[in-house]
Amino acid sequence: MSLLTLEEVDAYYDESHILRDLSMTVEDGEICALLGRNGAGKTTTLRSIASSKPPEVRDGTITYDGEDITGRAVEDVAMAGISLVPEERRIFADLTVGENLHLADVARNRSNTFGRSVQVQRSGMSTEEVFEFFPRLEERESQKAGTLSGGEQQMLAIGRALKQNTELLMLDEPYEGLAPQIIEAVENAIERIRDAGTTLLLVEQNAAAAIKIADRCYVIDQGAIVFDGTAEELREDDETRERYLGV
Repeated sequence: MSLLTLEEVDAYYDESHILRDLSMTVEDGEICALLGRNGAGKTTTLRSIASSKPPEVRDGTITYDGEDITGRAVEDVAMAGISLVPEERRIFADLTVGENLHLADVARNRSNTFGRSVQVQRSGMSTEEVFEFFPRLEERESQKAGTLSGGEQQMLAIGRALKQNTELLMLDEPYEGLAPQIIEAVENAIERIRDAGTTLLLVEQNAAAAIKIADRCYVIDQGAIVFDGTAEELREDDETRERYLGV
């Protein structure tokens, strides 16, 4: 059984039909990349999984670890083990790095509506473990988050998600606006996070960078999946890359 399964999902923003019979899976322990041009439906897919409103899923099912989570409250989905780091990161700019990370501890200790404690289901990382992935955050622990660089803010957003009960980490455009050397640092951290047991679903405009670290890839166009295969298969598929990714 796949960790995450989307079956024939149709999602809308008001009357705008964005996702069209979209089906895909994410397997436990992998890095899965969802690629496509601007407006193809990548972010809508992540928001549909996280049960953010909008969009609204009107048809199809989303199953996570054997549970149908379609239309569940966003808090329920998060407590079940799914964390979304959005493109805008949503850190608390006026709080320090340490305070931002502490807030994740508070959220993690709440009980969810599946009727079991999150800590029984899965423990989040400690602050010390987060610092092992992102040493720069330890150096900036007392610094206001709003004064961090873009790359450091991305590290903080990912680190905060890891401190919750995250089993599936979804990253929306994690490389957006980052310098090449910072992209490499984030890439390395993502691979280490996967190796430590967290599954990742990665949405990224920088297709070449995403393919580099992904185990499997989907390509989406106009709300529908047009490619499903390994990263190696996508690297060798010049027609798909040129037609749908422009690379």
